[in-house]
Amino acid sequence: MTSFYDEVEIEDMDFNEEEQLYTYPCPCGDRFEIYVDDLRDGEDIARCPSCSLMLRVIYDPDEFADEDDTSYEVDTSIVVN
Repeated sequence: MTSFYDEVEIEDMDFNEEEQLYTYPCPCGDRFEIYVDDLRDGEDIARCPSCSLMLRVIYDPDEFADEDDTSYEVDTSIVVN
């Protein structure tokens, strides 16, 4: 079982639009990080690059659903004359 330093709602994190990165202050002086792509993949753990602490991010996965994941139905029927 993994233990987390804390659980933080995504609204309380800082967002860097250019890097598509959410950050939150870590007690070691660095920042926990999690990328938008990770959130879209269902990842909810932000890690600090300078220490071993991890943070659970509380968020709604539906808000990060990839807009490009449009499904199409393809007609594969064959017409025989």
